Amino acid sequence: MSGKISVIGTGYVGIVSGTTFAAHGNTVYCVDNNLNKLETLKKGISPIFEPGLDWLLKKNYEENRLIFTSDLLEAVSNTEMIFLCLPTPPNEDGSADLQHILAVTEDIARLIQDNDLPRNKIIVDKSTVPVGTGEKVKAIFDKVLGQNEIEVVSNPEFLREGFAIEDAMKPERVVIGTESERVKQEMRFLYEPFVRTGNPIIFMDVKSAELTKYAANSFLATKISFMNDLARYCDEVGADIELVRHGIGSDSRIGNRFLFPGVGYGGSCFPKDVRALMYSTETAGMPLKILEATHLVNESQIFYFFSKIKDRFEKLNGLKFAVWGLSFKPNTDDTRESPAFRIIDLLLKEGAQIAAYDPEAIDNSKLKYGTAIEFVKDPYDVLKGTDAVLLITEWGLFRRPDFDRMKELMKQKIIFDGRNQFDLQEIQKTGFEYYSIGRRAVK
Repeated sequence: MSGKISVIGTGYVGIVSGTTFAAHGNTVYCVDNNLNKLETLKKGISPIFEPGLDWLLKKNYEENRLIFTSDLLEAVSNTEMIFLCLPTPPNEDGSADLQHILAVTEDIARLIQDNDLPRNKIIVDKSTVPVGTGEKVKAIFDKVLGQNEIEVVSNPEFLREGFAIEDAMKPERVVIGTESERVKQEMRFLYEPFVRTGNPIIFMDVKSAELTKYAANSFLATKISFMNDLARYCDEVGADIELVRHGIGSDSRIGNRFLFPGVGYGGSCFPKDVRALMYSTETAGMPLKILEATHLVNESQIFYFFSKIKDRFEKLNGLKFAVWGLSFKPNTDDTRESPAFRIIDLLLKEGAQIAAYDPEAIDNSKLKYGTAIEFVKDPYDVLKGTDAVLLITEWGLFRRPDFDRMKELMKQKIIFDGRNQFDLQEIQKTGFEYYSIGRRAVK
């Protein structure tokens, strides 16, 4: 219980985890092989947009609790507990790519072997990994080191982008996969300051902990896809999905979170984790049919929203559309698996012109589109001369726009709302033509 920790990887999970561990008094070695990123971090600047992260990172770096280094040996030599926070991107077949985790594991094992370091390290896998990954990690240590007391732990993260600092500092639960009493004691000591309000630290076996993360994300994704599927039915029969949502969300057994219909889920977690769990269950000969349906509904939801645009205009060639929102959700600059990108791709294929605005995600979006679309730094300037505005990401600044100003700027007064942000009665008063998800059109 030295209070010294290594975090390998300074991506989203690594930098948030390392910073919040440091905020509770630990000395944290954050290791990455990206030298430019490390220099940025040493200036107290986060490489990702996450509310509250910059201040916390800078404070703990200046107080010498955060050490940013590319030297894996320095970190492994000085710490007993090593967190693996490495990417597990999807392979073409949907399975999780474990090459980064397994390669770093072998590097750590070789360093321990070559430098005669203690063979009782605690390796904590915080990455989202399929069932059985812990066994693969342990097998590498056994192969390289022979006799050893290395413990491999699963400690999945449950961070919501946009609320990651809050989730890390005050987690609803901490899941720890280990059957070692020594490790339980060490992990409890580490996390007790985070759960002082009484939220549970839940111990289980490694495989169950690995599955818990996939199960949680897949269940939440299922709720979203269920509502999107139901919204299509509402469109067909004339029901209002928002009223249905209120009706079922008031049932405590269901709850009102993740019941918002829209253009589908995106981001770095839900699409990847759903596909990875689908692959794992199919490989085991026990495919989850509900999960397959969840994935199929999400894949088709973009085309359903796009069909509303096509049905309204028929020919899109030469038309100009404004896009409000590029990140996959508000309060982040993350554009991975962004629904906005998929819609933009479909519009470009039809010959449409695109002008786009997002409060935080423009730089990341430029990496994909370059000059293929127009990026505008003002939410109203982006509307100039457009035939319609597509609201894709529900940033708070879009909730109460100046509709009179919008009408002055736009060529045609048409809104396609992929997040059902506007009240139908209120939008009727504005004079806009309005299309949303699972609700009647306003014409």
